[in-house]
Amino acid sequence: MKFFIVLACVLAVVAANEDAEVLRSESQVNVEDFKYALELGNSVKTQQEGSLNGENWVVKGSYEFTSPEGEQVSVQYTADENGYHVDSAQPLLPTPPPIPEHILKAIEYINAHPPPTQ
Repeated sequence: MKFFIVLACVLAVVAANEDAEVLRSESQVNVEDFKYALELGNSVKTQQEGSLNGENWVVKGSYEFTSPEGEQVSVQYTADENGYHVDSAQPLLPTPPPIPEHILKAIEYINAHPPPTQ
């Protein structure tokens, strides 16, 4: 089963980058652990390794790519019984602008003056 998950992930990366040349592809799949690495000619690199810890999988990996703006993006992650945890130096999603002061004051006023109950 895990082999098919790993294979699906690798194929998804390759399918998303159909024109990219595969520079390096490595994989090792055993009963209780796996490891793979993939490097494409368009700056995409991914690697992942996992092992069975009791009844749960512990997976660590990373991926890198160049954004459309030309910035190098690098993400490291861990997935275990507590979920998926990302460790990235730069934010991957845009952050919204701060809420304007007059809106904050309006919210504060509304909270201090709730509508009358009927």
